[in-house]
Amino acid sequence: MTYLSAAYLLGMPAFAASLIGSSASTVAVEPPAPVPSTAVEVEAIAPSLSDPATEVLDLDQDRNNRFTVPVMVEGMGPFDFMIDTGSQATAVTHQINEGLQLTPFGTATLVGMASRRPVDVVEVSSMTFGSHTVQDLLSPVLDRQHVGADGILGLDSLQDFRVLIDFREDTIAVQDVSTLRRQRQGFEIIVRARQELGQLLITDALVEGVRTTVIIDTGAQASLGNLALRDRIRTQRSQEVVTTDVNGVEMTGRLSYVRSLNLGGLEMQNVSLAFADAPAFEALGLKDTPVISLGMQHLRMFDRVAIDFASQRILFDVPRDVARQLRRQRNRSFNAIAP
Repeated sequence: MTYLSAAYLLGMPAFAASLIGSSASTVAVEPPAPVPSTAVEVEAIAPSLSDPATEVLDLDQDRNNRFTVPVMVEGMGPFDFMIDTGSQATAVTHQINEGLQLTPFGTATLVGMASRRPVDVVEVSSMTFGSHTVQDLLSPVLDRQHVGADGILGLDSLQDFRVLIDFREDTIAVQDVSTLRRQRQGFEIIVRARQELGQLLITDALVEGVRTTVIIDTGAQASLGNLALRDRIRTQRSQEVVTTDVNGVEMTGRLSYVRSLNLGGLEMQNVSLAFADAPAFEALGLKDTPVISLGMQHLRMFDRVAIDFASQRILFDVPRDVARQLRRQRNRSFNAIAP
């Protein structure tokens, strides 16, 4: 069983587009793990976990192999919320809404991986994770069985922070960017991104040489590409994959392998990728542009991933053996151009 992520809320000023979790099942054979090979541009600017602006929260892995954190909703809880950097909107489930009797705020259209459906929207006066409190949220109400958690902590709750996910320690560090001290340490690769409807989009990734937009989606187990990318790289030997989105609607896509994925100079080989004509990509204006939603399946290749919303950068820390290889590559490149 694999899980994909994509959904958008339309029809309300507060919601322009949001990627939210959806599930998928497949009978495809598990592909070989992607192999990192080379990187050409290395920068080292990282958040310090000893910084007073940093708070480390314990994480639990939910049933979809994604991460959840304890969240208090209007002083009640804690509830298990999924950290979803692919979702613009923070969402609650019907169980929370019914238990807390949240104030209704009309309806909006939820654009999922496979469908568009009207959903209820409620007012949430406060939501607390760690020592951070976010106030006055407008949240869609979703079915827990389609989310896999009590709720979703989306971009509208994370925009003032740098979010660092540490896969080695199974923790998340939430940093207040207004008081964040920048120190040089740690990260091997830093990629600049542009912001679109709350999303940070990496626009210079390459899939088999094709320039591709990448969305970092911690709410998805698997990664998904659109048909524009599939048609450009002409994938072959694909297998059928069936996805179920947050509305509970199924969609059939194709699972294949791409020979290379280059992200910030780091090349991954033999990468498994599902392809589908998802309404979620269209809602972001990316229907005809090659795009990938990069899920936990491939993010776990890295030791740490940080999403810095304020500076519009995404930072990657690779495993130590790969880091040594990157440093050797950098030294060889430096020696080659030295007089």
